[in-house]
Amino acid sequence: MALKQTPSQTVGPFFAYGLTPEQYGYPLTSIAGGDLATGETDGERIRIEGRVLDGTGEPIPDAMVEIWQADGQGRYAHPLDPRGSNTGFKGFGRVGTGTDPECRFIFHTVKPGSVDGHQAPHINVIVFARGLLLHAYTRIYFSDEAEANARDPVLALVPAERRATLIAERQDKPGGAVYRFDIRTQGDAETVFFDV
Repeated sequence: MALKQTPSQTVGPFFAYGLTPEQYGYPLTSIAGGDLATGETDGERIRIEGRVLDGTGEPIPDAMVEIWQADGQGRYAHPLDPRGSNTGFKGFGRVGTGTDPECRFIFHTVKPGSVDGHQAPHINVIVFARGLLLHAYTRIYFSDEAEANARDPVLALVPAERRATLIAERQDKPGGAVYRFDIRTQGDAETVFFDV
């Protein structure tokens, strides 16, 4: 008897029950949240906020967004980073869009430094949502890093007319810098996603 491939299924909404229980009203706490920096963390404090949008531009109320980033000196909070990590910086965050009345993801973190002197400061992003067969990978670059963005080797691989989908716009507010970054899963101005 020949074995056949198992049909694929879309992700979720089951994926978030254990990862972002707050957005489903469970009395549990996720192991990761939206606050990446503790009191001792060096670097410019920033807030990143945005929404995950479907093909019609409507917010997806139960998406999950994870970020992983370097600290303000470009060091990852990981034992394999030979430069040593900033002990006050977690480097990893996870939030569900269903925890906010406007279906936003919000991260409080520090603006990352360049990890290798070549790449522009950026944040790695993974998006999970119903209707996606696989989670999607993208990056957040910063609008006030135009010179570094222009020489970033990964951003240079993206067609020039699509690069704006990876740039978070800075807004200076009384509480500090806020970077606005919407993730469009399809349609006009779809965010660039990367194969890994």
